[in-house]
Amino acid sequence: MTDWEKRYADKDTPWDKGEPAPGLTDWLKNQTLDPDARVLVPGCGKGHDAAVWAKAGFETTGMDLSDLALSEALAKYDALPNLAFSPGNFLEDKPQEPYDLVFEHTLYCAINPERRDEYAKSLLNWLAPGGHFLAIHFVFPLTGEGPPFGAGENEILNRFSTDFELIKQWKPRHFEGREDEELMFLWQRKS
Repeated sequence: MTDWEKRYADKDTPWDKGEPAPGLTDWLKNQTLDPDARVLVPGCGKGHDAAVWAKAGFETTGMDLSDLALSEALAKYDALPNLAFSPGNFLEDKPQEPYDLVFEHTLYCAINPERRDEYAKSLLNWLAPGGHFLAIHFVFPLTGEGPPFGAGENEILNRFSTDFELIKQWKPRHFEGREDEELMFLWQRKS
């Protein structure tokens, strides 16, 4: 099991690019969500993706296992309205109240593939019926080594299609070096 606190302490965080995911930034410019939607960003790390949601006006909670990552997120983004950071385990904790949208980027690929069914079940705890699941998934072959652990497009579609309706799928604008490694999905939870 990965020691995320140690990874942050050692500054061994190649997934952290110091800014929000380009695909998310682009999507937020044209989204049509209810402005009162509550957003959860699990595995938020240093908070860049959570911050861009809050800047877009959404009540946003960033959650992570690493206290060090959350401390850095707070130091950088604490002044933003609508934004809170909370320690938590997406797979094991349950919310007091489900969210209207869950945004995923670099969490699914960080979880051991043996626990991905747990991820899909946990998503149902965190997301209200009819809510949206927006995800940027890494798509590359599963080699057994990770994180990041690879996933194929079909695996992702099969894992979530039971409880979610796929609204849209596309190849997002990405960070340099991630060409052909990311797909973005917008799902709606079935009632």
